Amino acid sequence: MGCNAFATYTYDLPFGPNIQRLFWLERKLLFTRPTEVVRKTVRKSEIKSKPLPVDAPERKRLPILLRRAWYGLNQAFRRRIAHTGVTPDQFTAMRTILENGQTGLTQSQLTKHMASDPNTIASLVERMEKSGLIERKAHETDRRAYRISLKPEGQRKYEKVREIAVALQTEILSALPLEKQESFLEDLANVADSCSGAAGAISKKT
Repeated sequence: MGCNAFATYTYDLPFGPNIQRLFWLERKLLFTRPTEVVRKTVRKSEIKSKPLPVDAPERKRLPILLRRAWYGLNQAFRRRIAHTGVTPDQFTAMRTILENGQTGLTQSQLTKHMASDPNTIASLVERMEKSGLIERKAHETDRRAYRISLKPEGQRKYEKVREIAVALQTEILSALPLEKQESFLEDLANVADSCSGAAGAISKKT
């Protein structure tokens, strides 16, 4: 017969085509250079390990996480201090005034420390003054400026709300091991500085 003995044997069996396919694959592997196999394997691994874009839905995204964290924290704090009549922004302003100047802060200084805008702070200061939390006195050298300081009522309410704020922060940070909490806050401060720097760079261009 003019047929190859192996071929005749293969196709005489019910599963002959499958054996022939396996034989073909085996020959392909035997005659494939090792470097080609390695190269193909590396290419596959490179495809699998290719990093996703920073805004890919599968990744943790900075803007969404910061918004979720801020919104959740602000809502929790607002609800827990509602009975005091003080808002989160008013507490932040009182804390900023106490921590950054024994003689009080000017409105522009308060705006800078709170990372806010002048109109927002002007409205906040006006409401706090009407509520009896702060007082404004003429600046000793700048006739256009005022020094803002806490009144006794503001000091009293600040101390009361501060206890709630400390308890809430302790509760939130308990999601992390104690030894990682400080490093987390340091990293978060670096991110906040980077965000401020980016905003400043844009404002200079415009």
